Amino acid sequence: MSNTPLALNSLIQQIENGLQLNLKDEKLIHYFLPEFRKLLSNPDWLDHEFRQPDPQYYQQYLLYKDPDNQFSIVSFVWGPAQSTPIHNHEVWGVVGVLQGSEISQRYQFENGLFQQTEHADKLNQGDIDYFTPTDGDVHKVSNAFNDQVSISIHIYGADIGKVKRFTFDQQGNKKQFISGYSNKEFKK
Repeated sequence: MSNTPLALNSLIQQIENGLQLNLKDEKLIHYFLPEFRKLLSNPDWLDHEFRQPDPQYYQQYLLYKDPDNQFSIVSFVWGPAQSTPIHNHEVWGVVGVLQGSEISQRYQFENGLFQQTEHADKLNQGDIDYFTPTDGDVHKVSNAFNDQVSISIHIYGADIGKVKRFTFDQQGNKKQFISGYSNKEFKK
């Protein structure tokens, strides 16, 4: 991408180094977390075009996609009270809050229903959460605020805008989707 924010260069390099060392899932995540924390410490680096909310739907802006589709970096912009459905990822992922606050509620399929786990995180600016399919990657994410925008940076172990994944209802019925991106050049 020609408009990849320069502030991402160190993080991208660290992830690429970890991949060259054949680190996987949690080992890879822990390898680049210090660099990700540095990035989140100053929210001013994210360009205006990747901070734009929509009054109806959260936005998912592609910031960087590895040429080999091994990882992608995305900004999520949450309008007031916006949330995702219950969904999975099929790949590892890391979420860091750049501005505002969000809530990540994890789910498990038990007794024929998707049940909220005790693991619900309220992430504030600078906080990080991660998941892998092995450890459970089914959750619902919400803006913690009803009156302001929140922004988070997500790193995924694939080009997440092209990954076939699923949303779920409480009964466990699933619907396949591909999220795509909110950037003008990637909209269908």
